[in-house]
Amino acid sequence: MAGRNQQTMAKRAREQAVRERRERKRAKKAEAAAARAAAKAAPASDRDDSEAPVPPAAPERPPPSSS
Repeated sequence: MAGRNQQTMAKRAREQAVRERRERKRAKKAEAAAARAAAKAAPASDRDDSEAPVPPAAPERPPPSSS
């Protein structure tokens, strides 16, 4: 039976890390999609709009003078 060298083990460790990272990313995206779906399904009256960004008010300008 052939033994594994360190390079092979390092490669396996890198590949495992990549697989785990991809799985965490998929789980995070699925969680975000579920949150979006839940927010979309909620009636408008149940939504908490206090966290919605408020656009800044436009500065008041004097009317243009016609000379």
